[in-house]
Amino acid sequence: MRILIAEDERDLNDLITQRLIQEHYSVDSCYDGEEALDFLRMADYDALILDIMMPRLDGLSVLRTLRENKNDVAVLLLTAKDSIEDRVKGLDAGADDYLIKPFAFEELSARLRVLLRTPQQKQNELRVADLCLSLDTRQVTRGGRAITLSSKEYTLLCYMMRNAGIVLTRERLEQHVWNYDFTGASNVIDVYIRHLRKKIDDGFETKLIHTIRGHGYVLREPS
Repeated sequence: MRILIAEDERDLNDLITQRLIQEHYSVDSCYDGEEALDFLRMADYDALILDIMMPRLDGLSVLRTLRENKNDVAVLLLTAKDSIEDRVKGLDAGADDYLIKPFAFEELSARLRVLLRTPQQKQNELRVADLCLSLDTRQVTRGGRAITLSSKEYTLLCYMMRNAGIVLTRERLEQHVWNYDFTGASNVIDVYIRHLRKKIDDGFETKLIHTIRGHGYVLREPS
């Protein structure tokens, strides 16, 4: 999952960024509203953590611009204002949730997990056939057997399971797993798909990761 953090308090921005990276998210960060809109025009994000009080363009103005442009990215507002009026303004502008400063990172993480749930996902786990991924514990099993994944392997598998049955291009996979700082090889997705296949499919009769030649990859249970 790819997250954008727009927060002008640099220490807080850096802290959230590092903690989310540890939780296997791909993270970009910026420090003012105009820069946030630039990031959002250049890439698709799964969620935006948006501070209200920012220079150049405040968070509510950023939010209104997004919604006017039909951008439905999940938005978690950060605010130092705890009045009901301020919270209502944020929700009316199109925010999905809000968090009042100061806050515990654990609460931010939990609220983010809720925002990222798909409509079909009632619990904090993803399942495709006998493959299960827990979003709370980050444990992955197949047929009850534990599978150990690296941080990037976990992030890639999580994104593919959230989009099970959908053919994903290499470019789309790379955009959601790596941030703008990534400077790796052009075949990085193919390399990580090979790693996942060895861990997810080897030893199982039913293969879940499939190559769609000329298009990309799809994770699905064969019909």
